[in-house]
Amino acid sequence: MSTPTLSDDDVRRTRVAAQLLHRPGRTRPAVADLVAQLPALQAQDIAAAPLALRARARGLTAADVTAAREDRSIVRAWGPRGTLHLIAADDLAWLIALVGPAGTDGAMRRLKQEGVAGTSEELVRIAERALAGQGPLTKAQLGDRLAALGCPAKGQGIVYMAFLAAARGTVVLGPDRANRPTYVYTADWLGRELRPEADRDKALRELARRYLRAHAPAGPEDLAAWAGLPLRDTRTPWAAIADELTEVDHGGRPLWRPRQSAPRPARVAVALLPAFDEYLLGWRDRALVLDGAHSRKILPGGGILHPSVMADGRLVGRWRPTREGPIAVDLFDADNAVDKATLRAETEDIARFYMQDQRGKEGRHDATG
Repeated sequence: MSTPTLSDDDVRRTRVAAQLLHRPGRTRPAVADLVAQLPALQAQDIAAAPLALRARARGLTAADVTAAREDRSIVRAWGPRGTLHLIAADDLAWLIALVGPAGTDGAMRRLKQEGVAGTSEELVRIAERALAGQGPLTKAQLGDRLAALGCPAKGQGIVYMAFLAAARGTVVLGPDRANRPTYVYTADWLGRELRPEADRDKALRELARRYLRAHAPAGPEDLAAWAGLPLRDTRTPWAAIADELTEVDHGGRPLWRPRQSAPRPARVAVALLPAFDEYLLGWRDRALVLDGAHSRKILPGGGILHPSVMADGRLVGRWRPTREGPIAVDLFDADNAVDKATLRAETEDIARFYMQDQRGKEGRHDATG
């Protein structure tokens, strides 16, 4: 049997469908189910993460995302690539066990620069003692607790102390306070300790399956880039599930997609994606979706990724909120054939997304005086 050949458009449209950017289904899904489908959602910019979920489900509101964090069905934690993600609570144990340890050597170097002394094991124990039984603590409160335990961490040193324990799965982020994160002992927050999958090879196979479900067609190099894992840790499980996959050819490069329940290509006229969206971060190479001539308009450097306008799988512009109105759109090419009615509907949907959440806040304010 010959290997199917996919064009650039085929690959883009299949990935759009895998990423749920065509918003399948008529009813809004549970937020935890949506997050699990991805299987983790970049959330270093906590204001952007809910908008990434909006772009993938009909009728979802910011209040739904807030409620999912409050009922603890999703958790903000350090995940793939050592960056903050939203992760379904049911996936935390096995996923953190695979990707959580990444970056701890860097954290230890930064702690040494911050004047925090001790081995990794010692500092993890101190961070756990500082948080256990205390409830969510702000950065300042955690700093006070660390100082009381003889570990006077300051500034980013406090965050890196939390990160070390988070790599073991014993610390996650709690609810935001005044748009700032809090830190909490995992067992206190979830009512249970995380019990990682004992069989690492089995967990890696599950990671490969789950990654492909949201990113196919893709290759093991893409999974390595997304997860922050060595290539050897993605090639082996990829080969182990080969009988579940179909190989395709994309410009001479082999890619794979699930044999069962493979995503069907989908065209999306226009979608407004937030900063740090998974559609830009999910593969090794962005060239397929973002023309190099416009790359710096979305990725200017310094760890910044601007919100983008996607049309049929390509990033064709960027957008931002304004004081005069909700959205200002800057298309890269003035003559770009973007459907204006769909673009207007997208801007209106972002306003709708926040409306219920704002009403809820106003109601809580009125009720409490």
